[in-house]
Amino acid sequence: MAETKREIERKYESDESGLPDLTGVAGVATVLDKGVAELDAVYYDTRDERLAAASITLRRRTGGKDAGWHLKIPVSSGVRDEIRAPLSDTLPDDLAGLVRSRVRKAELVPLVRLLSTRDVSDLLDADGTLLAEVSVDAVVAERLTDEGRTAQWSEIEVELADDGDPAFLEKIDKKLRKAGVRPSESPSKLARALKETAPKKGKKDGRKGKKQGKAEKAGEREPVTPGDHVLAYVRVQRDAIVELDPAVRRDVFDSVHSMRVATRRLRSTFKSFGKVLDRAVTDPIGEELKWLAGELGVDRDQEVLTERLTEALDDLPENLIAGPVRTRLRTWAERDGGAGPRRELIDALDGRRYLDLLEALDAVIADPPLLEAAGGDPEQVITKAVRKDYAKVAALVEEALAQPAGTDRDVAMHEARKKTKRTRYAAEAAEPVLGKTAKGIVKDMKSLQSLLGDHQDSVMARETLRDLAFQAHEAGESAFTYGLLHGREERRAELAEGALPKTWAKISADMPL
Repeated sequence: MAETKREIERKYESDESGLPDLTGVAGVATVLDKGVAELDAVYYDTRDERLAAASITLRRRTGGKDAGWHLKIPVSSGVRDEIRAPLSDTLPDDLAGLVRSRVRKAELVPLVRLLSTRDVSDLLDADGTLLAEVSVDAVVAERLTDEGRTAQWSEIEVELADDGDPAFLEKIDKKLRKAGVRPSESPSKLARALKETAPKKGKKDGRKGKKQGKAEKAGEREPVTPGDHVLAYVRVQRDAIVELDPAVRRDVFDSVHSMRVATRRLRSTFKSFGKVLDRAVTDPIGEELKWLAGELGVDRDQEVLTERLTEALDDLPENLIAGPVRTRLRTWAERDGGAGPRRELIDALDGRRYLDLLEALDAVIADPPLLEAAGGDPEQVITKAVRKDYAKVAALVEEALAQPAGTDRDVAMHEARKKTKRTRYAAEAAEPVLGKTAKGIVKDMKSLQSLLGDHQDSVMARETLRDLAFQAHEAGESAFTYGLLHGREERRAELAEGALPKTWAKISADMPL
C-alpha cells in the first residue's frame, strides 16, 4: 500500500569541510548525530526521459530507514509529494498508474544508479522535537544506459520535519550562506546525475520522436498567427490533463473538477475555432474528450448535489426535519456515489482509450490540422470566433426569457449555460490577442454561468428531492421535509430566473464585440 509524505527540502553544494556548525541557528538546541547510512537507489524513466522532463523522480532504493519504491511529484519550488511503496522486485501498480499519463505506452527502464554515503544529523529544539534533518551526502552516479558514464559530488540536504514551519529553512539557509555554502544548481540528485552523465552529443539513447520535437519547438516561440494562439491554448489544456492525472488518481481535492474543466476547454476550443483547426480531425477527438468528461463527472456531479442538499438540510431548524432525512440522504449519496464510480474512473484512466486520447492530443499539437484562417489576421479571426459563440448565447438567453416558467425554460437556460461556458473558454483563448476586451467577456460569462448554473443545480436538486420523497412515502416515512426543501429550491430557481433579465441586459450593454 502506497503512502504519501509532503517533502520540503533544500539542497546545497558541499566540499571537504562537511556540515557547518548549526548550533547557533535560532530555535536549535541540539544537533544530534544519527550516524552514516549507505543508500543504493536505481532511478527509472523512459529512454527519452519523460519523467525527468516533468521534474518527476521514480526510484527503487535500499538502505536507510525508508527502503522501498519512491515516486516524487513536484508541488512547488522545493516542495514535493513523495509517494512510497514497500520494497519489491517490480514497480507497484499504484506507482505505475501515477506516471502513466507521462509514460504512455513507453517502457520504464533503469536509467541511473546513485550510491550515497549519507551522514545524518537531526536538529532538535529545547523540548527534543525534531525541526529538520540535515545530511551530508557523498554521491556516486552511474548512467545505466549509453556508455555507462559516471560522476561524483558531495551535497548538503536539509529536509524540514513533518508539519514543520517552512520559515525555519530560511534560518538554516542564512547560516549556511554565512559559512560560504551555496545552494545547489540542480533541483535534485537525479537532475544533476542526468546532466553530468549525459552521453556525448549525437549519441543520446531514445531521442525524442519527430512529432514531439516539432511540438516542443512550436511551443517555444511566441504566438503570432491565429493558429499559434489557438494551439497555445490547446497545449495548456493538454498539459493540465497530463499533470492532473496523478492528483485525480490520488483523490486530491478539486483535481477531478479541474481535469474535467480542462477537457471541456479543449472540446469547446475545437468547436469555437473550427475555422482554424480542421474539425474533420478535431471532432472525433472532441467526442473522446466528452467521454472522458463523462467519466470524470460521475463522482463530481454527485458530490456537488450531495453538498447542496446537505447544506440545505443543515439550514433547517431541527423541528422541521421529520423522519430519518439525513440517513436517507446519506444512503442515497453512498449508493449513487461512493467507491464504485471512483473505481470506474481509475479503470478508465488505466485503459487504452484514454492513452489513445492523449496521443491524439499530442498529434494535434505536433502536426496541427491548420486551415486557411490559421494564417490570417489574429484579431479578425479570433474576434469572429468569439462573436459567433456569443451570438449563440444571446439567442438561447432570449429564448429562455421568452418562455413561461417550467420545463421549456429550464431546458433553454441549461442550453444557454453550456454555450456560456464555450464563449468563456473562447474568450480565455483570445486574451493574448484581444487583451482587456477578452478579459471583460470572460468576467461577464463567468457571472452569467454562475447564475445559470445555480438554476440548473436547483433543477437537479428538485428532481432528487422528488425521488427521495417518493421513497420515504413508500417506506411509511414523512415526506414533509423533502417538500419543504423542494419549495426552497423552487424559490432559488425563481430568484435566478428573476435576475436573468437584468444580468443579461448589463452584459449585452457591455459587450464590446
